[in-house]
Amino acid sequence: MSTKLFDLTGKVALITGATHGLGMAMATGLGMAGATVVVNGNSSQEKLDKAVATYKELGINAYGYLFDVTNEKQVIDSIDKIQSEVGNIDILINNAGIIKRTPLVEMEVADFKQVIDVDLVSPFIVSKAVVKGMIERRSGKIINICSMMSELGRNSVGAYAAAKGGLKMLTQNMATEWAKFNIQTNGIGPGYFATSQTAPIRVDGNPFNDFIVSRTPAGVWGDPDDLQGAAIFLSSNASNFVNGQVLYVDGGILATIGKPSNED
Repeated sequence: MSTKLFDLTGKVALITGATHGLGMAMATGLGMAGATVVVNGNSSQEKLDKAVATYKELGINAYGYLFDVTNEKQVIDSIDKIQSEVGNIDILINNAGIIKRTPLVEMEVADFKQVIDVDLVSPFIVSKAVVKGMIERRSGKIINICSMMSELGRNSVGAYAAAKGGLKMLTQNMATEWAKFNIQTNGIGPGYFATSQTAPIRVDGNPFNDFIVSRTPAGVWGDPDDLQGAAIFLSSNASNFVNGQVLYVDGGILATIGKPSNED
């Protein structure tokens, strides 16, 4: 099988929330596969510029655009600017997201709505702005970053799970409506990954660390780079007849009910 199936040379990829963490890992993978990477951030221009510099140090052709993915006008204006200054967007990864760990009975409605707005509504807003050009060109790849919480519930993350469950169904409906235009819309569902955000709990003896290690058949936290293959596959010609699917990269968690605590 030719590696050209996975070659992204000449493609422009927009990855939202890719100034750090899993978004940066996936964007790096696409860049190393030849894509021009357009990074979105929302926190500060300084952080965005630093991220772009990191990509460029790796030899990746990268650009940064600061905009709020929940603001439709900002999104439309920014997409127009990207396509004018960089080129038509061939690949979109809706990665930007937030989580608020609060039991539902204690959660403020405003906080619940904010999670839904960022994690579910913003992929709709950004995809709607980008897909119009893809429809005209009869070509495009959209990847929504779902979660294991697209399938399972867990204490204190009800808003996040509601959003990610909705995102799974939004992915399927995008595929249903846009497949006829040669646009493939799929999702990636990450498991538990070793990032700077999880560092404080990834220590031996921490109950949550022990739970994740024992719950994951692979027996380890994922490396963010483990997401690169899935992102490249769903962005490339190798996935041209894959549509409406969620590819879970979770070390096997969703494949098993788990094991007793006294079992090796």
